[in-house]
Amino acid sequence: MTRVFSGIQPTGEIHLGNYLGALRNWQKMQHECDAVYCIVDLHALTVPQDPKELHAATLRMAQLLLATGIDPEKATMFVQSHVREHTEGGWLMETTVSFGELRRMTQFKDKSERADFISAGLFTYPALQAADILLHDTEEVPVGEDQKQHIEITRDIAERFNSRYGETFVLPKAVIPKTGARVMDLQNPENKMSKSAESPQGLVKLLEPLKSIEKKFKRAVTDTETEVRYDPAAKPGVSNLLSILAAVTDGDPHELAKGYTQYGPLKTDTAEAVVEAIRPIQARYEELANDPAETARLLGLGADKAREVAARTIARAKKNLGLLEG
Repeated sequence: MTRVFSGIQPTGEIHLGNYLGALRNWQKMQHECDAVYCIVDLHALTVPQDPKELHAATLRMAQLLLATGIDPEKATMFVQSHVREHTEGGWLMETTVSFGELRRMTQFKDKSERADFISAGLFTYPALQAADILLHDTEEVPVGEDQKQHIEITRDIAERFNSRYGETFVLPKAVIPKTGARVMDLQNPENKMSKSAESPQGLVKLLEPLKSIEKKFKRAVTDTETEVRYDPAAKPGVSNLLSILAAVTDGDPHELAKGYTQYGPLKTDTAEAVVEAIRPIQARYEELANDPAETARLLGLGADKAREVAARTIARAKKNLGLLEG
């Protein structure tokens, strides 16, 4: 099966957009691919973190991923810092990528302009990310358009290393997932759902009370018309509800629109469908939150599986570089 790699930072609360846009696909991919999922806690250190909060956030993210259906028996799920080959590989990538290439990365430009403290790690972030991907002989990396540049520089680094030192790394390619809803803010449907939303009423968090989620959908912005149809440009609010309902029920937004003549029932049905999809996730999360030892055990299994592949790759790279065996 195709080896697929995806990473997620532990900081920040997971919301409905993250789940329907990415994590739901992770759950599906583990049955179709050789899936590797990494909680990239080392990347979180590119900006200052509170140690206690980072520890809690990493554990919470692991439990959430497991709660959404990631199966450690089918996928390799681990925490980045638990596999030391990632930091070792990151240095090898730093010595292969050029200063100019890193300086041209648009995400560094964007983040550095907003930060009071700019760490060297923020600048060399793409080198560690390249190691994350290349260490696992990754063939495909599901990404959004805003992340394609990072996969392109990863390919450039791998090609340069292979050219200099012999065939070492598999060249990964970026793939845009075929499925995955683009979830918009419930109060400002022209904008993507985001934790930085102006109004908390437009954001649906995966772990917030179910009654709160229901209320947010019933108060969702629509428009002054009465026709229910899927038309994101002309009717962003209604189309967002249809898109969410379609994603949760595996339906088609155009077909679903034909079943409604009023906005009220559409809001109610979407709220109920989302609540029923989230309910088992919250229940499983609570189980894991009350048993951190089980989470640690499952992460240990994932780290062992990840380390087995990463160790072979790093050994191959070091041999080709001419480094002495220790």
